[in-house]
Formats: sequence, C-alpha cells, structure tokens
Amino acid sequence: MGHKVHPIGFRIGYIRDWQAKWYADKQYVEFLHEDIKLRQAIGSRYTEAGISLVEIERQANKVSVTINTSRPGVVIGRGGQRVDEMRVYLEGLIGKPVQLNIQEIQQPELDACLVAGSVAEQIGRRVSYRRVMKQTIFRTIQAGAKGVKLSCAGRLAGAQIARRQTMHQGQVPLHTLRADIDYGFAEAYTALGRIGVKVWIYKGDILPEPKEVEVEEKQAEPVVGEVVESETSTATEEGEKDATT
Repeated sequence: MGHKVHPIGFRIGYIRDWQAKWYADKQYVEFLHEDIKLRQAIGSRYTEAGISLVEIERQANKVSVTINTSRPGVVIGRGGQRVDEMRVYLEGLIGKPVQLNIQEIQQPELDACLVAGSVAEQIGRRVSYRRVMKQTIFRTIQAGAKGVKLSCAGRLAGAQIARRQTMHQGQVPLHTLRADIDYGFAEAYTALGRIGVKVWIYKGDILPEPKEVEVEEKQAEPVVGEVVESETSTATEEGEKDATT
C-alpha cells in the first residue's frame, strides 16, 4: 500500500499539514481554481528560484501566499522590486489583495522537490544519469538524510525501449506513518522525449505530540467505617460513665 500512495498525502493530518488552509462552502470551486492559478503563475515566473512549496491561506477577503525557496534573493529582487511586481500581478490575476511571504529553505539537499529538479536539469544537459543519481544520493546522505530512493524512467541513455532505473541507500519506510518522508517529482526534457525523476528522502521519525489530559482532584470523602467506630466508642464511654455514677 505504501508503494502506491503519495507519501505526503498519506501523512496529512498525522505529521504533515495542508498546503492550502481555508474553508469555503459555496465558493469552494472558485477558491480551488484561484489556488491553481497562483501556483502556476509563481512556478512559471520563478523557474530559476528553486521553489519547493507554495502555501496559501485565506482570511476574510485577503489571500496570504508563502513561497518556500532556496534562493530568496532571486524571488525578492533588488530592493524588493521583483516581489512587488509579482504581488501586483497576482492581485490582478484573482482580483483580491495578496500578501506575499518569502521563506528560505535552509537545507536544499534535503528537499525532495529541489533534488528532483536538480537531477532533471542535469539529465536534460546530457549528463550521464547513473553518475547524476550516485552523486545526488551521496550528497543527500552527507547532508543528514537517513535514507534516499531515486528513480528515473524513460528512454535512458537514448535507448529504444523506455525503462526504469532505481537506486537507493539507507532505509525509506513508506508504510510507517511517523516517518518523515519527503517526496518530489520532476521531468527532464531531452531530444528523445521526457524522463521522469522521482525522489524519496527519509529524514527520521516525527512522534505526534502527546495530548494533555486534565485530571480533576477529588476531595477525600469520609469513610463510613471510621464514623461508626467513633460513634460506638463514644457510646461505650458514656455507658462506662453511667456505671461509675
């Protein structure tokens, strides 16, 4: 089952969060199409910026877009000029005010989307796919990954029949929900056709936060046996006093 399900979608709600955070009843289709337009516009205008993830949030009539990139300087531009131009373009695209946030990716070697894009770019420049795959796996493991799996499919090395080549190192537990596995996909455009690149990177386990359970303190209730015993002893003492008088 773990080999057929998307590794990120499989873990949403457990260790992963949604890439779009908003709620809509009758406007669901409209918001969904707006999200698609925003992602496509950002991806087409920042092809060289190393964008891995675009997160979208909606509050009232305002749209907040967070761009996760390995090259924030390319996205922002000199003096913030390029990001302002992008914000104006996106506002004209959907007709709503847009707030752009730029977040830098600290370790691009551990981001599956960026790794897949790098492999696809090198294969498109006619670099040996075996060499690219081995070097990529080595760099990813050196960056701190516990396991890497890399797959290339298509007319590799100009072969007449398309095939799939897979390399892996370490462990990639696809069935374990707590396993932090990042997945990325990219395509290399060659003269003989497209070559698909898939990357799985295992970074370790993420344990869900324990839920805090409030325990109400109960007051100590009097024990019936003690009360009866005290009454009995009192009655006995009164009887002894009457006997002495």
